[in-house]
Amino acid sequence: MSNPAGAAFRRMTARRRDEAHRASTPLELFFDLCFVVAIAQAGARLVHALAAGHPGNGVVGYLLVFFGIWWAWMNFSWFASAYDTDDVLYRINTLVQITGVLVYAAGVPRAFDDGDWTIAVIGYSVMRLALATQWLRAAHGETGDARGCALRYTVGVTVCQIGWIGLLFVPDGARVWTFLGMVLAELSVPLFAERHHPTTWHPGHIAERYGLFTIIVLGETIAAATVAVQSALDEHEAVTELLPIAGGGLLIVFAAWWIYFAVPIEEHLTSNREAIPWGYGHYIVFVSAAAIGAGLEVAVEQSVGKAEISARAASAAVTVPTAVLFFTVWLLHSRHYKRGAAQQLVLPVASLLILACTFCGAAAVLLAGAVSALAVAAGVTLVRRNASATGSVTA
Repeated sequence: MSNPAGAAFRRMTARRRDEAHRASTPLELFFDLCFVVAIAQAGARLVHALAAGHPGNGVVGYLLVFFGIWWAWMNFSWFASAYDTDDVLYRINTLVQITGVLVYAAGVPRAFDDGDWTIAVIGYSVMRLALATQWLRAAHGETGDARGCALRYTVGVTVCQIGWIGLLFVPDGARVWTFLGMVLAELSVPLFAERHHPTTWHPGHIAERYGLFTIIVLGETIAAATVAVQSALDEHEAVTELLPIAGGGLLIVFAAWWIYFAVPIEEHLTSNREAIPWGYGHYIVFVSAAAIGAGLEVAVEQSVGKAEISARAASAAVTVPTAVLFFTVWLLHSRHYKRGAAQQLVLPVASLLILACTFCGAAAVLLAGAVSALAVAAGVTLVRRNASATGSVTA
């Protein structure tokens, strides 16, 4: 279906769900990469809030800001899975959406620190109205139920965007509740649009897209932790305090990668009934994976005396998102492929043990990393023992 660069405009019709060799395109990879900027901005503000001893405001602001990042990425990815024509107009529209991502990222600090969502909403508007244009183009190329689905998406995305613009005029005291109402409205659009006719997203392609974004988020976590360690070494040379955090952080990230990619999840994505909860649940996967990097930065700052919080609070900044990530990956991925109680319990028990590491003082992050590694080892061992029943290695 892909056209060479500069090819003529195509009639936008749905791609086949059973299309062979469906893989992410260079444009999709570029799109993902540009989201790193927004994720980094959200993570940086979370670090600042946690290190200053304001976890409530920090976590709430982080969750709200991250929703705009995740939802814009998710909507583009599912649309592209069904309608990517890779012609000139499609590419230009996608580049416009990337521009919106960068504007949104520029507005994250103001939204997070001051509650000023103006720049963020402008960037979000660019992304969402560009997507509405894509859906309108799809409606023009389709007929029957497929056309109705595309038109419902066009209307739903546009109406929600009007609501986001209206958010700017809501009094500060009611803004969070209005924001949550808009979140529910956004989440309902796919349910409304596809109630009679599901789009022809490709299971293998969607699984790959989510996997690639998970890698990007984990990569941002490693980058953030590396910068924090480097900064601490430059200023304090506190090698003894930093080595356990760095080692534990690496073990956590390595284990997270192993656990996420241990199962062929596309085999589970057979219809919207399975795919929509799985796709929505990845908000928790992405937000917790990115928060691990912020937590490692906080742990580093606390270890060298730059954070105004206790060692236990700094440890929780790492252990809580790690436990949430492991449990959510089990809930969305692994449990569908586990065989027997022992395999099913590995990740839930590991999540509880990681939370318990919060109370282990300066060794908390290292111990959490050790538990993460042991969870992978236990999962691999149990699967090998039951190789005749399951043909893949899961953790």
